[in-house]
Amino acid sequence: MSVQPQTSAAGQVVAITGAGQGIGRGLALAFARAGARAIVVADIDEATAGSVAREVRALGVEAVAVRANVTSGEDCEAMVQRATRDFGRLDVMVCNAGITQLKPLLELDGVDWDRMLAVNVKGSFLSLQAAARAMREQPRPAGGRPRGKIIMMASIAGRSGAGPIAALIAPYRASKAAVISLTQSAAIALAPDITVNAICPGLVETDMWKRMDRDWTALQGVPQGEAWRQRVAAVPLGRPQQPEDVAGLALYLASPAADYMTGQSINIDGGLMMN
Repeated sequence: MSVQPQTSAAGQVVAITGAGQGIGRGLALAFARAGARAIVVADIDEATAGSVAREVRALGVEAVAVRANVTSGEDCEAMVQRATRDFGRLDVMVCNAGITQLKPLLELDGVDWDRMLAVNVKGSFLSLQAAARAMREQPRPAGGRPRGKIIMMASIAGRSGAGPIAALIAPYRASKAAVISLTQSAAIALAPDITVNAICPGLVETDMWKRMDRDWTALQGVPQGEAWRQRVAAVPLGRPQQPEDVAGLALYLASPAADYMTGQSINIDGGLMMN
């Protein structure tokens, strides 16, 4: 039996939402370096999507930038159609786009909940659905492998606990718990043609966490950076997470090595959550 490299994306066409910055950008560059044939860089900010697409092309990989508001079914369908029109198929869909907010529980209102669930849950669903419709119509790769792979971006915040910050991110935590549940439902609905798995990162050092630290320290009345320092100090592996750490797991899930895995939500957080 031949052993497939666990981090090979050789020949794959990959679409990534929220790819204009942070984890999404890291994923786009990682898939390009791992041998992907083409990357669809989707983001609501067309300028940042274009910038990342140029970075991908500089690595010798085809890339297109697509402006996509994931709360719009039409935008999600157009994103997938761009992949299939330009590159013939879509092998991997990474539903990464998401937002966060820090606000005390009793100060939250309906608008806060609507916005969070619209982007993080509805957006994940619509991009998953658009990708799955296209994937089910395309031929299987050689060897009878799945017709496509969908990777959801959840969070350890969707698990139990989450520490003192839990009181300030109720809609975000609820949205990521919903993504974990959606992953399981979709895995059942789309088997055996398509695998669906979720990644649950921890403290990823991105602009999103910088904004969270700014808001959290303001609420606590402590110097900026202190909330981040406290959270990182609790990580058993002793450092914050980088987008590359998340990308390593995404590459594995997209590879032949994970063809028999579906419906799983995997923690990758330096040991913050252990189960």
